[in-house]
Formats: sequence, structure tokens, C-alpha cells
Amino acid sequence: MRTPDLDGILSAEDLTLTAQTIAEWQLPSGMIQWFPGGHADPWNHVEAAMALATCGLIDEAERGYQWLYDLQRHDGSWHNYYIANGIEDAKLDSNCVAYLATGVWHHYLTTNDRGFLETYWPVIDRAVEFVLDLQTKRGEIIWARRPDGTPWSYALLTGSSSISHSLACASKIAAAMGQERDHWIEGRSRLVDVIANQPAAFEPKERWAMDWYYPVLSGAVVGDEARKHLAEGWERFAMPGKGIRCVSDRPWVTAAETCECVIAHLAAGEDTLARTLFTWAQALRDRDGRYFTGIVFPELVHFPDNERSTYTAAAVILAADALEGINPTSSLFTNHD
Repeated sequence: MRTPDLDGILSAEDLTLTAQTIAEWQLPSGMIQWFPGGHADPWNHVEAAMALATCGLIDEAERGYQWLYDLQRHDGSWHNYYIANGIEDAKLDSNCVAYLATGVWHHYLTTNDRGFLETYWPVIDRAVEFVLDLQTKRGEIIWARRPDGTPWSYALLTGSSSISHSLACASKIAAAMGQERDHWIEGRSRLVDVIANQPAAFEPKERWAMDWYYPVLSGAVVGDEARKHLAEGWERFAMPGKGIRCVSDRPWVTAAETCECVIAHLAAGEDTLARTLFTWAQALRDRDGRYFTGIVFPELVHFPDNERSTYTAAAVILAADALEGINPTSSLFTNHD
């Protein structure tokens, strides 16, 4: 593994500094909050752990995974939001539960540590079974269970799209472990079919950029259809020269959405546009290597209220790795063959 180095945009030293800012805010427990005094959710926590490993901070990344290992519930899940001394939101989000599979596979690609994979295999096995228990007959995956176990009544497109990628990673972990989990592969196939062909299966969230690009980022929509899909949403969500709006009806550009959109365009084969987007995102870089979550135009006010977030820094690092394309992890989100 080599820390990404994007000539003319960000050096390896720049990205290492950004990774170190994530590590600075990691708690002794291994928990990675959005920002000091804030909360952590398993999805963004895993994203931050992947970013740490990408820049060589392996011990810190493994402390992050250990935090989830220690907190896994008996049913395979995690709560939605944690704070330093407990649980903030007790619901069980299927996408957050599934995402550990992506992180564990990423870490294995980074380190080639078979022992790490063996340690986390039973954790992944339980988590994926929890997630697939929320799959409907049609194929979408209900977005959460309440603390009493009652499922919500609907699925989310962004969440189900991310889960489809996590199921692909989980299936690769199972294969590496010599374990047959054909129902995971079949479950992902049904999920991908619904994402690509039955958008009415999901709760309408069209104003959110993630619902636009996540079907491509996750590999549910590929090839010419992926390029067509991204082109159809470009005018609604892109602010040329600035970045990607978080929501279509507000002039609020966020670095994380912009960088995730970088990866989506790479997955669609649009490398030049992806690099341009990544360049735009650097306007949100602070002098110490952290990244502001977002900015509102034309006021140029950082929103929320000068917030700098670990998940935003992580998205930048993962996009840089995908753009440079030289590490074993670089194609994890861009090559869905």
C-alpha cells in the first residue's frame, strides 16, 4: 500500500496529515466521532477506519474495528448512533450494520492479514444475516429495526445501494474463508435488480444527492446506464466550479458528497470529470488538513456552523485512493465486474 499522491492536487504528505487529524479525534475506546463531543455511527466510523488504513495508520484503524467488535449485539447488529459514554439512538440501521463487511474486506486488501479476516469472519456472518432478514420478497432491504425489533415499513435507495456493495464484499470474505454463503449472493442479486429496475420500491428521497449517485457508486447500475444515470442528475446536483449539492434545492455544497460523486464517476468510466470534481472539493480543506463539512453559496458560510468532520476527511482520502488507482483497495468502489 502507498499513501495516494495526486500531482497538482494533494500530495501524500497532505493526505497523511488529513488521516492524522482523524486519528487525533479518535477516542481511547477506538470510537471515531464525527467531531469532538459529537456522536459516531457504524457506517461513518468504518469509513474513517478505511481512510486511516489507506494512509498507513493500521493500528488506529484496527482500534476502530475493535470498537465495533466489542459492541456487536447478540443479533449481529449495532445501534445507529453512539456517544462517548453510551447510546444516543438505539434503532438498528441495516446499512450501518452491513458496512463493516466493506471495511473488513478493505482492511484485508490493505494488509493481507489473514488473522484479521479470521477474527472478523463471525462478526460479518452475524451482521449479514441480520441485514438479509430485512430483505423483502421483492428484493429491497428495509432500512431499520426499532429497538424492540419491529421493522420500519419502507426501504431507502441510498441505504440499499450501499448494502448491495457490502454484500459483494461479504461474499468475497466468505469465499476467502472457504465458507459457502450462496444466499448472500442471491440476496445481492435480487437487491441489485430492484435498485436498477424498480425505483418505486424505495421511499422517495429525490432531493438528496446520495439517492442520485449511490446506485452507480455501489455497482447496481453500471456501464452506459451508469453514465446516463449520472448525466440525468448532473444539472440538479452539480454546482460547476464548486462541487455537489447535498440536496438539490439548496446551494449547499458538501465535500463528502462531492468526493463520493468522484468515485461514482470513476466507476462509470468518467475519469476526467472525477478528477475535476475532486479538485473542486479542495476548497473545503482547512489549513490543518481537516475538511469543512460544507459551504453555502453565495454567502460562503461553512455549514453546519464551521463544522469539520472526520467522515468528510475520510471521503477525501478514499476518493484520492480511487483516483490514483495503484493500491489493492483503489478499485474497491470503482470496479464492479
